[in-house]
Amino acid sequence: MQNLATPPTPLQTDVLLYRIVVSCLGAAMLIALIGAIALVVIDKETPDVLVAIGSAAIGALAGLLAPSPVRG
Repeated sequence: MQNLATPPTPLQTDVLLYRIVVSCLGAAMLIALIGAIALVVIDKETPDVLVAIGSAAIGALAGLLAPSPVRG
């Protein structure tokens, strides 16, 4: 009988790729946060695109770092 298990995905086998993606998303989140704070300090309005980029980076990080559900 042949083992028909699915091969591992690159996310499971390539640790460097995973770290690069998490680092880039974290950097985007921090840059958006620092930019928004800097704009508030100098009494400027925070652009919606800056908020959208920060929110998307946080959501992507949450999706990558959350444990996947186990199918039974």
